[in-house]
Amino acid sequence: MHTVKVNSIIDPSKYYEYIDNGNPKQGGVKDVYFSPDRKYVVAFFRKPLDFNQKDRIKRIVTLYLENIKKGNAADYYLQDIYRWPYDAVEREGKTGVIVPIYNPHFFFSKGYGSSDNIKGGEKIGKWFTAASFRNKQYPLSLDKSELGNWLSYFQIAISICRGVKKMHQMGLAHSDLSYNNVLIDPVTKSANIIDLDGLVVPGLFPPEVIGTADFIAPEVLKTKHLSLKDPGRILPNQQTDLHALSILIYMYLLRRHPLRGSKIWDQDAEKDELMAMGEKALFVENPANKTNRVKADQLRKWDTFWGNPDKIPYTITGPYLTELFKRAFIDGLHNPMLRPIANEWETALLKTVDLIQPCSNTTCDEKWYVFDNTAKPTCPFCGTAHKGTLPVVDLYYKFKNDIWKPEGHRLMVYHNQYLFKWHVSKKIIRNESLTAEDKKPVGYFAIYHKKWVLVNQSLDGMKDLTENKDIPRNAMVELISGKKILLSNEEGGRLLYITITNQ
Repeated sequence: MHTVKVNSIIDPSKYYEYIDNGNPKQGGVKDVYFSPDRKYVVAFFRKPLDFNQKDRIKRIVTLYLENIKKGNAADYYLQDIYRWPYDAVEREGKTGVIVPIYNPHFFFSKGYGSSDNIKGGEKIGKWFTAASFRNKQYPLSLDKSELGNWLSYFQIAISICRGVKKMHQMGLAHSDLSYNNVLIDPVTKSANIIDLDGLVVPGLFPPEVIGTADFIAPEVLKTKHLSLKDPGRILPNQQTDLHALSILIYMYLLRRHPLRGSKIWDQDAEKDELMAMGEKALFVENPANKTNRVKADQLRKWDTFWGNPDKIPYTITGPYLTELFKRAFIDGLHNPMLRPIANEWETALLKTVDLIQPCSNTTCDEKWYVFDNTAKPTCPFCGTAHKGTLPVVDLYYKFKNDIWKPEGHRLMVYHNQYLFKWHVSKKIIRNESLTAEDKKPVGYFAIYHKKWVLVNQSLDGMKDLTENKDIPRNAMVELISGKKILLSNEEGGRLLYITITNQ
């Protein structure tokens, strides 16, 4: 074991060190060595790179990294969302990239089943997208302490959407977005996009790979047999990223693949795979075409619950995500222009988080579910019905003068649920650019003497319009059906309309 020193090819006055014990960690195309202080890794490509490939690497560690640093929320992206390579080196004809080390929470602290053979291993997304790994009967099931709850996966999906959104805004495509290239931690509700040295720049740097099985867009598989020079050949691009993104979101929330159903297209396994994911790809929950439905008797015993859309249909994700899944897997499956973009997914996920209710069953594994707009809301995971009354808050915005219009955004209330600035004003957008000040709650909902109330913590101008009374700071207002509460009389300020259900 010895320490090796290598110089940067971007700035020769900079150098890096790594420990060579003769047994590097091997990725798909790179050998990875740790720095002595374990703050970064040096990842060498096993095969020498050509001029174009080296040029791509140089731009990624300089130009595109600078673009992120100059943009908004730079720290958020570089610390929380990406492991972005920040320098390049060369040794013995091989090119390497310098990448910050993964956060410790992206490594398993426990193993699976009774063994600890993945302890210390990376939490690649694959572990969390299949039902079997969370089924206690499955020999390789993950320890419960690693799994988080259903709400964790919404936050994870939001982070991935933001990462894809930023890349696309910069004119880049990931080209190989899959559960292998995203690390996730359900406990801290975080996600990190990795392997960013193969980014595609349309017209400048073509993709090196066509993607990872399960995530390759149908149009890429359908034209795979054509030569690279054929104008009809479709290679990974931003629209194929959007296909992979929708599959990731579906798999994190529903723990099954949206296109893997019971239909066999060809007796030859390879041809069948090419058709099932390519030109014949068909959503397993397509209501108009049930050819590819999942058959319950074909599921393995540990997949019978999550793996079966009859038990857990995609509509349990609520109205906003249901609409986007339709667009992704019905309208846009073979028409890439119709696929939802990352920003739309992010907005729908955030609005859905506002519809989430805690399950009253303390032993429920998922702990949360989306309010289903019925008179008797029930947790789809454990079957427990909601107990007690349930306030539903609809957000309205001022259209003109005294005309208020519904925003199509609703907030479900539970005890100690917070109200935030992004609920109060249209001017504050809930995205990665929020300041620490903007993230502070401005009020909260609670049950007080068996009545639902909203407590004003820090808003000036909050008013009960029904009673025509001001609600000063630290005062509370009772929530009753039909009540209208003005949160702010400034431009962009919203009004809350209360409905009490489940009475």
